[in-house]
Amino acid sequence: MHSFVKTPEQKKLMEQIKALQPSFRAREPELDALGSFPFKDIEELKQIDYHLLTLPKENGGQGFGLYEYILAQEAISEGSGSTGLSIGWHNGIVLEYAENRHWNKNTGQFLLDEIRKGALINSAGTENNTGSPTRGGLPQTSAIADGEDLIINGEKTYTSLSPVLDYFLVSATTEEQEVEHIMVPRTATGLSIKQSWDSMAMRGTASDTIVLKNVRVPKTNILKKNTPVEPVSKGWLLHIPACYIGIAAAARNYALEFATSYVPVSLGKPIAEVPSIRQKIGEMELELSTARHLMYGTIERYEAASDKTTFEEALNVTKIAVTKAAISIVDIAMKIVGSRAFSESNPMHRYYLNVRAGLYNPPMDDVVISKMANKAIQSLNKDATN
Repeated sequence: MHSFVKTPEQKKLMEQIKALQPSFRAREPELDALGSFPFKDIEELKQIDYHLLTLPKENGGQGFGLYEYILAQEAISEGSGSTGLSIGWHNGIVLEYAENRHWNKNTGQFLLDEIRKGALINSAGTENNTGSPTRGGLPQTSAIADGEDLIINGEKTYTSLSPVLDYFLVSATTEEQEVEHIMVPRTATGLSIKQSWDSMAMRGTASDTIVLKNVRVPKTNILKKNTPVEPVSKGWLLHIPACYIGIAAAARNYALEFATSYVPVSLGKPIAEVPSIRQKIGEMELELSTARHLMYGTIERYEAASDKTTFEEALNVTKIAVTKAAISIVDIAMKIVGSRAFSESNPMHRYYLNVRAGLYNPPMDDVVISKMANKAIQSLNKDATN
């Protein structure tokens, strides 16, 4: 991916992350266990100030934008997919703020100061009964006013990075049926973490359930409210396909090393010299290159746009296409490695499982495809009436 690194600052960032990849890769087998989490990986990333990557410079951060963020996320995920996806939520939410400045001023400033001091954050929006907030349902989690405080009750699922989060950005429905996003510190009385994450894939994200029982916080902890205005830009969600294309790159690297070094007795030469294997290697390269050109090309157009709210379709299409390409690359790599790939001691089985988790990260394929179908039909009907 060196051809997508364009500046000295990007090169330095990539060199820092690539120096960590061997240790991430060596520790990744530990993340197959239930209840696991890459504590050491997160510590090493914080040592290079990665948690400050997208924090604006005026707030004490590195002030990098979407392009550098996605480059870094792909590189981290090449070392460990769970590590990449986990830390990606923190930096992505900070980048969303940097682009849109949509937090309440005083609460936002407090949170930014905490991040500068080392705090990690993530949103807590998904629930068992309502699913992902991207599907539009009102949260079942409630925030009831009590004087100058809010009392929060509910459960939030799929809260990645939960073992090390300092602040949870909880979405809750008020008595007026409005949605508020409330900053809840990890130390709040009544907040607990239920180790519910038993997924077959991406186990190391520790996407556990947050339980809130009569959690009391001041009203000043309201970070933002949902309002009927144009949606803020969501370019940062490209960290999701970046993570999965990073996993695919790791699978590609393993398969390529295997193909160039494995010499069967019956063949007398590396299997990379067999035409059918060379064909598969070429297919991997084409898929990987196409996905990267689409992803980084979308980012360049997004960053250059004066109105980023017009990019919803481009971002959604990129997420789906790149994630599907990542799955295809891993499948081809599996065929190159053969039956060894299913061995528990072989990293390929982990890549195979982990890359498929991308199908269940937002935006969901069915939602995007339905919107595109509706748009196409409406366009045809409009043309017919003109």
